[in-house]
This record gives sequence, structure tokens and C-alpha cells, in this order.
Amino acid sequence: MSIRFTAKARRGIVALTVAAGLAFGVSGCGDGGGDDDKSSPSASASKGSGSKPSAQEGQAETPLAELKGTDGLLLRIASAQKDVGGFVTVSGSLKNDGAESVAIPAQTSGDETEVIKHGQSLGGATLVDSKGKKRYYVLRDTDGRPLTTTGLTTLEAGQTLPVFMQFPAPPASTTDVSLQVPTFSSGSIKISG
Repeated sequence: MSIRFTAKARRGIVALTVAAGLAFGVSGCGDGGGDDDKSSPSASASKGSGSKPSAQEGQAETPLAELKGTDGLLLRIASAQKDVGGFVTVSGSLKNDGAESVAIPAQTSGDETEVIKHGQSLGGATLVDSKGKKRYYVLRDTDGRPLTTTGLTTLEAGQTLPVFMQFPAPPASTTDVSLQVPTFSSGSIKISG
């Protein structure tokens, strides 16, 4: 009974975190923007009039970064949005570009016991500010659960899974950071918001 309750609770948390990540992504699209949005091609396209593509369409076509992993895994980063609450939400998708199903490597969860005990996740991801010489780790809730996509197991050939990760926000002057996820190549991303 305890295992069944834990499994149901974990599925509920996964659904809640994915929904929260999607809600943050959608709320970032209707923000209205400011002067910081000038560098984002999708933000400038949404400010115009007429039937130009929406911000979501622009993000799907041109990701901020593509990180290649083992066995054909591909992590596409669509947005890195700074929130007034003091955190950055990085959203994107994890795709199996290979011809066979692939198990998500356990190393993506990182090596911290508190994160690992809550199941397979992207909890090992970090944002690196090379100018400020700081590394930002995935945030955790009061129970030690990483604020990222959890419950990762296997992706079938061609399957895509939406993912997100939340980090503490770097100083306002920092917009360019490097995203590092264990077993994936690193990639430079620009934080907006």
C-alpha cells in the first residue's frame, strides 16, 4: 500500500510540475515585454501587427540551444525565462532521435542523495555564469524534490517529452549562461525577462 501511494503521489507531482512549467512558459509569452525583449526574435515578432508568427511558433523553429546526449537523445531548449520571484525557468523538449528506444541515463539526476531519492529527473542540471564565476543548481522544494521534470524512464524512437528546470536567478546583468546536463553536451543560452 505504501508503494502504491508513493507511485500515485509521484505521478501527481510530475503532472503538477509539468503543468506549472507550461503555465510559466505561457505566461511569459503574454508578458508584454520590456526593453530586454529586443534581442529575442520571437519577442519582436509578437510585437508587430498583422498575421506574423506567434512567440511559440518562433521558439519551435529556432531553439535557444540543442544539447546532444548519448544514444541519440537530444535536449532542445526553447526558452529561459527570468521570473520576478527570483528564479529562471528553462523549458524545452527531450527527444529520442535514434532508431531504438533509449533509457534516460541515471546520471541526469546528478549525484546528490536528496535529489536521487525522489526518482529519475534532470536534477543534475546546472546553469554556469562564467563571467560571474557562479554555478546555479536546480532548485528544490522543502522535501528535497528537484524543481524539474521527474519520472524520466525510457523514450521510444522519435518520442518527444516536454521538460523544464528551475534555477535561482543570476544577477540582472547576467543574460548569457551555459546549461550543463550530465551525459549531454553543454550549450549557451540567453535568459530573457
